Amino acid sequence: MPDHDASSSSTTPGLPVAPSLGPTLEAARIPLETKLIDGRVVVLSGLAVLVGLALGALAVLCMWKLVSWSVALGSGTSGGTLAPLFTIGGGVGAALGAGAAAILPGAGVDLRIAALVGMAALFAGSSRAVLASIVFAFEITRQPIGLLPLLAGCTAAYLISCLVMRHSIMTEKIARRGVRVVGEYTADFLAQRQVGEVASRQVVSLATVDRVADVREWMTEVQGLVPHSGFPVLAEGDRLVGVVTRRDLFFGPGAGSIGELVKRPPVVTYPDTSLRDAADHMVREGVGRLVVVQRAEPTRVVGILTRSDLLSAHGRRLRETDMAETTLRPLGGIRPGRE
Repeated sequence: MPDHDASSSSTTPGLPVAPSLGPTLEAARIPLETKLIDGRVVVLSGLAVLVGLALGALAVLCMWKLVSWSVALGSGTSGGTLAPLFTIGGGVGAALGAGAAAILPGAGVDLRIAALVGMAALFAGSSRAVLASIVFAFEITRQPIGLLPLLAGCTAAYLISCLVMRHSIMTEKIARRGVRVVGEYTADFLAQRQVGEVASRQVVSLATVDRVADVREWMTEVQGLVPHSGFPVLAEGDRLVGVVTRRDLFFGPGAGSIGELVKRPPVVTYPDTSLRDAADHMVREGVGRLVVVQRAEPTRVVGILTRSDLLSAHGRRLRETDMAETTLRPLGGIRPGRE
């Protein structure tokens, strides 16, 4: 029987009973306990049972949606892969919201907002369309109170997706077919390093007056000990006049001096030049090495930059990337794929 004691109306929370709610609860044999609070009849028990039933039904729906989505995705079809993400994400968000509300009852977690954020976040992470996910979720609800949670949830989902997935669900299929998909916005590693950081400082140079036959004999004796295959040619006063290669030495004229093998002015770079500019300079000039000189003294050799040095710089980047991937792997157990 309803308790009409007005003294209990100050602190007891509850929800108003809809006209058809009472008979529905009674037909389902859910126990009712009501009180008169501020002139309204509210349900104090039975509501938890309804919430449990709703969450159970939601879990079953999400499970079957996940199964159907996995079948559609695995079959290679172009349809049925995006729409289920909203249902799955909404269910996961509602479940997480219910768990958070149970653990932190004073946090004021709204299950409706949690479901909305879960729906939009899963789509944003899978498709990498953060702004579209936020706008879509706001457009269908028109609730400004959900904007900040949507921004936080979708941004976090996007960052996690970038860390653990090489491609999005939109581009994974064409990437597996061998089509290169550039979706990330990363700084050029070579543009961040200067020539002076990686250029070889131990330079083996030749003099213009050296005899080709003597140099050939010397090269045969020290084969494998010279770190580069191009040799700056220095005139009197250690002045740079050109570069000769192993090919020039062994396949060129055997008589004469080294100075006679020089066919073009030296291609140089500077210690403060970026590796990207140096690599581009190599391609334009059609050479495999650049002599490093000082800007104030463009004929004074201070180092040499070869293609091997550029590859070594890339090797450092790969080692740093592998270390970062190894550190992040425990977060999701997934390592980004490689092309």
